[in-house]
Amino acid sequence: MSKPEDLLEQMQVDLEAADFDEEAMGIDRRHFVLVSLAAAAATALGADPVGAQEEQARRITAGSGPAQVRPQREPPVPLGNGEPPALQFQPYPGGTGALMQKLVHERGAAAFDRGTYEPDPWTGTVPTSDEDIAFLPAHRLSALLKAGHITSARLTDIYLARLERLNPTLLCAVTIMADQARAAAAQADAEIAAGKYRGPLHGLPYGIKDLFATKGVPTTWGAKDFENRIIDEDAEVVVRLREAGAVLIAKLATGLFAQNDQWFRGRTNNPWNLTEGSSGSSAGPASATASGCVAFGIGTETQGSIVSPTIRCGLSALRPTFGRVSRYGGMVLAWSQDRVGPIVRTSEDAAMVFNVIHGVDEKDPSTVTLPFQFDHDIDLTRLRIGVDDQAPEELVGKLRELGTSPVTIGPRPTVPGLGRGGLAVEDAAAFDSYVQRKAKEIGLDLANLPPLPARGAQRGAAAARGAAPANPMAPADWNPRFVNGRRIPGFEFIQTERRRYIMIQRWAEFLKDLDMYIGSPFADIGATAQTGHPSAVLPYKFDVPQSFRGRGRAGQAQPEEPKLNPQPICGQIIGNLYNDDLILSVAHKFQVHDETVNRHPAL
Repeated sequence: MSKPEDLLEQMQVDLEAADFDEEAMGIDRRHFVLVSLAAAAATALGADPVGAQEEQARRITAGSGPAQVRPQREPPVPLGNGEPPALQFQPYPGGTGALMQKLVHERGAAAFDRGTYEPDPWTGTVPTSDEDIAFLPAHRLSALLKAGHITSARLTDIYLARLERLNPTLLCAVTIMADQARAAAAQADAEIAAGKYRGPLHGLPYGIKDLFATKGVPTTWGAKDFENRIIDEDAEVVVRLREAGAVLIAKLATGLFAQNDQWFRGRTNNPWNLTEGSSGSSAGPASATASGCVAFGIGTETQGSIVSPTIRCGLSALRPTFGRVSRYGGMVLAWSQDRVGPIVRTSEDAAMVFNVIHGVDEKDPSTVTLPFQFDHDIDLTRLRIGVDDQAPEELVGKLRELGTSPVTIGPRPTVPGLGRGGLAVEDAAAFDSYVQRKAKEIGLDLANLPPLPARGAQRGAAAARGAAPANPMAPADWNPRFVNGRRIPGFEFIQTERRRYIMIQRWAEFLKDLDMYIGSPFADIGATAQTGHPSAVLPYKFDVPQSFRGRGRAGQAQPEEPKLNPQPICGQIIGNLYNDDLILSVAHKFQVHDETVNRHPAL
């Protein structure tokens, strides 16, 4: 049995080590320890400490004790959608510091220099029809502009005219920025004529997903609540593209708060098959690029929002490795999963755009600068490419012809119990201010939330409605996306993130001898969203697409299966971490030898 003096000594150690908030308690730490020890001593030695405790409380309350009761603490600093947490996700298993040390050891400081990209010069006949020009790949338009065969003003007018004509059908644009675009195009033409060429994006008209802030123009996030909201700053990706000379002509549609392709004016449609949506949530960038309304689009992805609409609309894209492009000024869905990437007509277009937008931004603490060297004529024999039995044979077969020797791979790593709880918590934290505002408006008690319906019941209700709810917080249409995370205890969130790290380690082991791999077109979107691996989307054949029924609201069940037109069919090449340049180079190598990339819809 412990002696009283031993107990006192242990209590003192415990109290000194405790996380004691002097400001919250209004009591000096040393005084608190002494009082606590005295009370503990009295208890340990058999005395009654109650009277002493009451006297101490009276003295503190009266202001005669050794510490005064301090005024009530200030309320917590209010948080909006964008402030990042102190904890930052690092996809490299050893941490970003270890990655940087490895790069410096292997390549020296030059590893952090931005690579150069120069499209091949224009040769041959110059197209004359507006439609032929509109559907040229962005890197070919760049060559036309640099050579003086076309002006940015003419190119901008071509795209603005197509947006005005097609947007009522496609609903791909939220705000068409005609006046700003024409002014920027005129400036680009003047600079190019004066020899002040900024690079391959100079004068190219583009559109950006309406999750990014742009001065003087509404940023709606696809929500009616924010239809007229203007955020008076430019997102970092907008700044980088402007400095490269690109011309922003439209804010492009996003699904409601980055959910699929439904937003407050309706559904964004697939230009190839207007009976179905373009998928989402980068619905507008995919639809507008596929329909020849912009030279390229900028999208975002948390879990499928670049890959899915790119596949649906028959395009090329890069979902980069996590942390390679700044998200500052963009709507946050999940700080540890959100990514920004180009949606384009060819993989070379993706490389051209990515080379401008990637790199460190101090305003986004997740960002890193790593080498990016696009190779127009990559040697496939030196690459280690995995292939599983669900990989598209047309894609794999052509790569074999071009020199690759694929390695057969099996199932990808999984971690039981991982789930999506971490994403739900990040969603809820990012949208806390909005949820609290809406809860007050509709009388929803966040301390007494309604029970969740079963997952199947949620889907059935959504199918019966036929569309995304106009008000995601309305009790009759209660959407738990930004509320569920409030129910998850901090303990469970930490345990989920620990399992996620196990997942990252297992994927590192799985890919340690591979540069990239090819699976089925929709393979591993959820898993690689959590591990941070990059993906290049590319079309590999022209055919009637399989039904997208059951894949979200954009393709939900219809009374009868819609008859679909042929369109480009796409697959993915998933890269090892930071192999963004390799997967785009391989995709480009395939596209040089395939005609699918030259197809476009008749609209």
